[in-house]
Amino acid sequence: MVRHMFSHLLLLWSLSHDLHITGLTYHKPKEQSWNNQNLYSVPLDLDAKLGRLDLSNNFIRQLHTLALPYLEQLDLSSNQLDLISEGAFENLARLEELNLSRNALNNNLGSNSKALQSISRLRTLDISMNGLSDDAVERYLRNKSTLDELKMTGNALTRLSPNLFKESKGLRSITIDDNQISVIEQGTFEPLSRLEMLNLAGNNLAHICDFKLHQVKLLNLSRNSVEFFVTPEDDLLYRLEILDLSHNKLLYFPIVPKINNLKYLHLQNNMVGALNSEATMVSEANALYNEIIKERTVRKNNLHSNWRLMPLIYIDLSYNHFSSFPLETLSLLSSLETLNFSYNCLQNIIWNVRNDNESGSHRQLFFPSLKHLDMQSNGLVYISPFFLNALTRIETLNLQGNSVQPCASTEHLQSPQSTRSMNLNTSCVVFEQLKTLKHLNLKDNNIEMLHANTFQKTALVSLNLARNSHMVMQVDALEGVHKTLQSLIISEINMTSSDLSLPCMPVLTQLNISNNHLNAVPSSLSCSPLTEIDIRNNLFVSLNHSLILAMSAHLNQMYISGNYFNCCDSEWLTVVHELKIKLPDISDTVCFTRDRNIVMTGYLKNMSVYCLFPPKAQDTHFGQMVIIVLFVSVMLTVLIIFTRNMCCKDRSFIV
Repeated sequence: MVRHMFSHLLLLWSLSHDLHITGLTYHKPKEQSWNNQNLYSVPLDLDAKLGRLDLSNNFIRQLHTLALPYLEQLDLSSNQLDLISEGAFENLARLEELNLSRNALNNNLGSNSKALQSISRLRTLDISMNGLSDDAVERYLRNKSTLDELKMTGNALTRLSPNLFKESKGLRSITIDDNQISVIEQGTFEPLSRLEMLNLAGNNLAHICDFKLHQVKLLNLSRNSVEFFVTPEDDLLYRLEILDLSHNKLLYFPIVPKINNLKYLHLQNNMVGALNSEATMVSEANALYNEIIKERTVRKNNLHSNWRLMPLIYIDLSYNHFSSFPLETLSLLSSLETLNFSYNCLQNIIWNVRNDNESGSHRQLFFPSLKHLDMQSNGLVYISPFFLNALTRIETLNLQGNSVQPCASTEHLQSPQSTRSMNLNTSCVVFEQLKTLKHLNLKDNNIEMLHANTFQKTALVSLNLARNSHMVMQVDALEGVHKTLQSLIISEINMTSSDLSLPCMPVLTQLNISNNHLNAVPSSLSCSPLTEIDIRNNLFVSLNHSLILAMSAHLNQMYISGNYFNCCDSEWLTVVHELKIKLPDISDTVCFTRDRNIVMTGYLKNMSVYCLFPPKAQDTHFGQMVIIVLFVSVMLTVLIIFTRNMCCKDRSFIV
């Protein structure tokens, strides 16, 4: 057995020895960094076996011949490089990554461009922030057939033509953001069959009216001046998955390829919705399409027909100009999971949907996959029950910064017939329709009344009611969700302890009751597995140490600053320290004694110095002494006056 194992070990050793002798072992490339060393030239004593060399953030102005035959990566970024000798890279046979960003390569174009032409295996090139013009870039990209990734951020390009990449047709990723490009000639990117990522953000592009890049997966056109995006219809598959048109001047939804893989669409910070009605916007978008492709008659709704086939899962429409919700357009997105509609101009979501032709009744559209809806800061007052019925899988709803008033619980909304019969002019919102809802944010909505059973029939896990400063919370307001709530925020509501009534919540782990007028923690929390509680900026003088003990099995963090704790009533604090509950803001917490205020951390270092007697006995003793002194003083004064009067009377009788 031992001999057998020994023979195997001997065989393994001989194989490894042979591999080493024949040079087949893998040696990790040597690395050397001269980053930020105040160098004015390349060091002369570089190891010839270097695989990676970092010379960034220096003052190198000229680059001469480098004798580094094994070098694969060279970083010369953030220097003052303006002259590269023609033979500088001739001996760098293995160089694949070259970073020349943040230099002055707009100078000495002849010598510099010839130097780069000598690199035969270059795969990644970064020439960003060099002040390069169209002609200069074209010269730098000659003889770059192996180039895979190109970065040209922050140069002075104004026009892109087919000549630019004619010798770099293997490019997979191109970044030309923050230039001055206003024109892209046809045929510039189409021949680049491997191109997957194209970043043209921060340029001067105004129209995309003939999008034909079938191969591109990620297209970034943000921070331009794009007014419309149109794709002529064909039957070819477009691989586009991410389209960023944010921070432009779009008036319409983009007309995307008919057959596409688009999953993420960024349209935030545009002017979509400025045309008021959805019907007007759709008809004008289709008219524009027909004008661009020179169709004399409108055959169909191109916008909707293409959107119907789009497998979109995320769309951002925040910071646009919508005053009505585009129900019909967005309901076409059957795969949509996340919709950001925050910071628009909605006041009401009205079910403004064309009636069914046959019955004449309201058509019920659906958002069958929508899970996350953000409607923050729209000024919303009313949301149609038909819209809420359409959210069949909604889990997260953000209504922060609106004027939504939750309706009282109703039992007659379970059927479509009863929904139609309810008063649609009511200004409150019925949340119990949202049976799949888990996360609801109602912060800063000026809510006046939170009725009993407001959220029953939902599956709420987290609820934010903060900054509703005049809200009255009825005793059973959380009834129906008290068994599912894990996070509850009721800060900045001006509540007193008598106003706050919380039920037993058996799964609640996080509670924020900060910025109120509370002086006691609700005893009902003893049955909650709280891990974190925030009681900052209230009127607490002390805490119930028995309650803290009851919660100690799970509690690991408390925020307590902004209260006015009595230093000498600190039994709760002793309990907190013994249980090793974290107090992250203890250094910002102040407590008071009879004669001074003390930062809590200072008090904890020597508690006995500040509190020699139990607070209650001390306070009682002091009060009793004051009363006794006052009483004795009054009695003495009365006695003296009485005695003087008696003396005066006696003297008068003698006279």
